[in-house]
Amino acid sequence: MLMKFYNKAGGLFMLFAFLLTMNGWAQPIQKTAQGLKFAARQMDISVEFYSENTVRVYKTPIGKPYLKTSLSVVAVPSKVAVRYAKKGQNPVIKSSKIQVEVNVETGGVYFYDASGKELLQDKDEGTQFSPINDAGTSSFKVRNAFSLDKDEAIYGVGQIMDNKFNRRNSSHLMKNENMSTYSPYFLSIKGYAVFWDNYSISKFEDKPEELSFESLGHCADYYFMFGANTDGVISELRGLTGKAPMLPLWAYGFFQSKERYHTQGESLDVVKKYRDLKVPLDVIIQDWRYWPEYNKTDSAWNSQTFDKERFPDPKKWVDEIHSLNAKLLIVTWPGFGPKTPQRKEFDSKNMIINFDTWPPKSGARPYDVFNPKALDIYWKYLNKGIFSYIGNDGWWLDSTEPDHINVKESDFDLPTHLGSYRSVKNGFSLMHNKGIASNQRASNHDKRVVILTRSGFIGQQRFGSNTWSGDVTSSWEMLQKQVPAALNYTLMGIPNWNSDIGGFFAGRWRDNGGNKNPEFQELYVRWMQFGAFSPMMRSHGTDLPREIWNFGERGSWCFDAQEKSIKLRYKLLPYIYGTSWDVSENNGTFMRPLIMDFIADQRTHEIGTEYMFGRSILVAPVTKYQVRKSPVYLPKGSGWYNFWTNEYSVGGQTVETDAPVDIIPLYVKAGAIIPFGPDVQYSTEKKWENLDIRVYEGANGSFTLYEDENDNYNYEKGAYTTIVLKWDQKSRTLNISDRKGSYTGMLAKRNFNVELITLNANKTGAKTKNVRSVEYKGERISIKF
Repeated sequence: MLMKFYNKAGGLFMLFAFLLTMNGWAQPIQKTAQGLKFAARQMDISVEFYSENTVRVYKTPIGKPYLKTSLSVVAVPSKVAVRYAKKGQNPVIKSSKIQVEVNVETGGVYFYDASGKELLQDKDEGTQFSPINDAGTSSFKVRNAFSLDKDEAIYGVGQIMDNKFNRRNSSHLMKNENMSTYSPYFLSIKGYAVFWDNYSISKFEDKPEELSFESLGHCADYYFMFGANTDGVISELRGLTGKAPMLPLWAYGFFQSKERYHTQGESLDVVKKYRDLKVPLDVIIQDWRYWPEYNKTDSAWNSQTFDKERFPDPKKWVDEIHSLNAKLLIVTWPGFGPKTPQRKEFDSKNMIINFDTWPPKSGARPYDVFNPKALDIYWKYLNKGIFSYIGNDGWWLDSTEPDHINVKESDFDLPTHLGSYRSVKNGFSLMHNKGIASNQRASNHDKRVVILTRSGFIGQQRFGSNTWSGDVTSSWEMLQKQVPAALNYTLMGIPNWNSDIGGFFAGRWRDNGGNKNPEFQELYVRWMQFGAFSPMMRSHGTDLPREIWNFGERGSWCFDAQEKSIKLRYKLLPYIYGTSWDVSENNGTFMRPLIMDFIADQRTHEIGTEYMFGRSILVAPVTKYQVRKSPVYLPKGSGWYNFWTNEYSVGGQTVETDAPVDIIPLYVKAGAIIPFGPDVQYSTEKKWENLDIRVYEGANGSFTLYEDENDNYNYEKGAYTTIVLKWDQKSRTLNISDRKGSYTGMLAKRNFNVELITLNANKTGAKTKNVRSVEYKGERISIKF
């Protein structure tokens, strides 16, 4: 029996019911504004469209309603024209993009594309709520199982150091720690993803018969997102959990750091020496213990103030760094020593989570990031002691899991503002980043938020955060593991990632020749080459100094190879900044696994050793010692040019590529347009008045050159320009569009030096030049070759 009720406008009321008779009993189904609700197997189940492509499924034990507030999801449901139908005895709800069928007897939820092709099954009887006592609060162990195709590849899950890309047939305790950063999420090769919206210590397990999440909580709450392809999925995910803002141009330059610079003079001298050597540098980072009492008991750990002997004039220190056209990131931790004023205030307001955090024997404890008032208190001290005082340019948020030492099981029972620590642990970094980013953004419009953080969670991308892979060891094995770990992490919609160039712990090399050990030098160079094609290029580590001159003088192979990578990074800044705009505006991705652009090529489904950097450059890092020829797989669906030689190869084959120690294998996709900037010592030293543009023939292609004021939020008000460059292969013409937009300080005119890289550019070994130079004044130009 179907009952319809209409309001005066002729639309359906938000709620009505129809009865389905099954096996002699009547099952009520409630139709909601954009979905339906029903009860099955002692559960109340809600299925609701959030967009044409995204559906939220929400389950609670019957008679135990729970109002869930998400830490990750910021979207509200958009208006979707939902159609209702039946499939046998099962209700079906449809948008223009996907269909969802529910089994009112078993609680199963089945997802299809618009044509009816099955995508995923939330299994019949696959959800269980098992009562559990969570630190004195009645809660549940919640498990939800899904059925996947036998050979269906999946990705995401987290940054996992196991050297695997496809995450099928794996299981993980999802507990964010140093070097292990999880979000309960997977992305399918079929063009959909599932985000299990839960922050507790959880289990992920994929077996041939099912994939499951198991967590602590009061509800089963997940989002099914269909994008048809990987870019589409990430666009849905960012629409749900927040877009990634633009970082300033300087954030794509070279960062120098180590554990640690002891005085303000030491770090300042490092910047001066880079300038004297004319090796490009944009950022210096100050690591821990710049605060007082560092050599006593660490009872003043993270006081967010400066030791007067070692940092006698921190404002002058930062001003001098700025006068050298460099920027400063400064570390701050979530834990506080017992003698700090922050700790005393947090203690007095019950805003400390009372377990031991780093460093050992200090008495340091982390603050309760889940309390909004605690986030504001944290910023109050950070702003007064550092940001508004010295004018630093960004933050290094260390230990954002956070570190947990002298672990006791009872520590996870400790209360937070949102429940037991166990129930929210994996959201710690998300909330810590939120507090600092949101408060800085509210207090200063002229500096974009830049955060380097050691952990992450889905949604963190909206805070200008760049996750690094943690305190990894300095080894070839660990370098290999960085690549697939990074690719899976970025497939979770978080575009900014990096690692310590050279690996953090280098003790194995310290007593074996140190920086002059040939194998360590080669490892460092290969890691730097990888860093040049990461969203942040940052040298850091302990045991051995990492500044370039410690490896030799200019003219030595190790110095020169490093300088070559750093200079290439700076030459590519117009390409990188345009990619940053693509990430921010179009929900793009910096480090693009090959499945993103070549999913039709099944060989790419298992390749986690190569990736596209932006949409045009294929990167194949060398991760083994003394390799001088490296096999590189070139995907089907494109032609490919060796970046260094311009030699052309067809896709769908593995090529043996020359990889001398100063060369990282790079290939450029046919049809690509890549702008190259001037030689500079820092990112904004020269305006882009003369840009070299390489066009790689063989297919149509385009690139958007993006420019703005480099470091403020005026771009959000329209203060930026875009110039679209399009290559038409048939007519062999580069069309440069009218410039759109404007901003203070923009160039009125510039020169484009366009070089066409042709299919036979290097067949005989001779580098043929096909160059046109034009003056551009903001009006459309066509250049025919």
